[in-house]
Amino acid sequence: MSELAAEPGSGADLHLEVRGPRVLAGLKEALREAVRSGRLTPGARLPSTRSLAADLGIARNTVVAAYAELVAEGWLSSRQGAATRVATAHGAAPPDRACADPDPARPLHDLRPGTPDVAAFPRAEWLRAARRVFDRAPDRAFSYPDVRGTEELRTALAAYLARARGVRTDPERIVVCAGAAHGLRLLATALRARGTDSVFTEGYGLDLHRRLLTESGLRTPCLPMDGHGARTDLLAQTSGAGAVVLTPAHQFPSGEVLSGDRRAAVIRWARNTGAVVVEDDYDGEFRYENPPVGSLQALDPGHVAYLGTASKSLAPGLRLGWLVVPEILADQLSRALGEFGMCGTLDQLVLAELLGSGAYDRHVRAMRARYRRRREQLSEMLAGRARSRLSGASAGLHAIVNVPSGCEAAIIGAAEADGLALCGISRFRHPRGQDDRDAIVVGYATPSASAWAGALAALEAVLP
Repeated sequence: MSELAAEPGSGADLHLEVRGPRVLAGLKEALREAVRSGRLTPGARLPSTRSLAADLGIARNTVVAAYAELVAEGWLSSRQGAATRVATAHGAAPPDRACADPDPARPLHDLRPGTPDVAAFPRAEWLRAARRVFDRAPDRAFSYPDVRGTEELRTALAAYLARARGVRTDPERIVVCAGAAHGLRLLATALRARGTDSVFTEGYGLDLHRRLLTESGLRTPCLPMDGHGARTDLLAQTSGAGAVVLTPAHQFPSGEVLSGDRRAAVIRWARNTGAVVVEDDYDGEFRYENPPVGSLQALDPGHVAYLGTASKSLAPGLRLGWLVVPEILADQLSRALGEFGMCGTLDQLVLAELLGSGAYDRHVRAMRARYRRRREQLSEMLAGRARSRLSGASAGLHAIVNVPSGCEAAIIGAAEADGLALCGISRFRHPRGQDDRDAIVVGYATPSASAWAGALAALEAVLP
């Protein structure tokens, strides 16, 4: 079946060859081929379902189903009341992206870490939840909110975090924030008010986080790392720091999991000194092989501040995160909330609805399967290479590819010349860090479904 379908508003024809006995499968593959070949460019408007069905001589329900499934796969995008379009493969970087590029020109392929597949955002589920929220939201939902966040979301988060991450808390200990950067700024202000002037940060991590702490008047000495994560066993030998920021479940970016003895060491240090441990659980939901690693907070809720976010599980554009505040920081955090304002109520209520209905869990499970397969494909691509090796836990939205000493900068340069955006591990090294390994940090979650194969092939071409 080969037809020309008129594209409304453009004067152009869309040539599709629908092959095979199953019309739905044939139509989906024909549309994918049109995107892959470049005949349908990112942002291109597709014919209406009614027009395409009429032009191809097939049932409109078949076209509706094909469009919906390709939207779910990331090939197409759709908004209520607007035309269906070819998905844009690469969106603009969010404000707290792990490796932001100041150049406004978008790369052909993007494997920088810090962003999920935003094309996979569960639009339909979010819209259904929003409708339920608006149908039953009380008038007070549109008034000035509780600075800690809505009671509905804090209650839903307490239940979810206990069940999924082992966090020990209740709604009164939870504060909703506008993403991880906002949460860390709140914690930094509270720590400074408590009298803390120095916070240990890991040997590798986001320079954004170090900058936020520094701008709050805190020093950020380096906590060394090795193959088992941060050297928390060294904390007892130091003095002067009143807090430490850790990524224990999946160290960013090196990928190590903080070992049991080092978890115990940091808890002992906090109890003995009265220090605060800030646990950044930025991608804790995504673990693919070994049993899930529970939260560090569960070992001592009185000394660990837990920081989580929907930026990796849903989308960074939501600007929704959460803090679980320990008792020793509660008063200072409450005062910091007054200084830094509140988060919007309505999105909080929608997220609470998603958590309560099970839609959030279903989305996370679906994305976990997708990201796991991408990591497996990355591993398969590297299997025959002696000079490029995968390391770190099978978890999260990025992986470390170790490369020979002195090769990192050359690989990044070659990738840039080929239109591939990459980050080297040196980008995340603490200014006083001693480790000088060479590695590439591959954000395999970043591309949409339609862009992943091309990005992986581009990476293969530049690795030694």
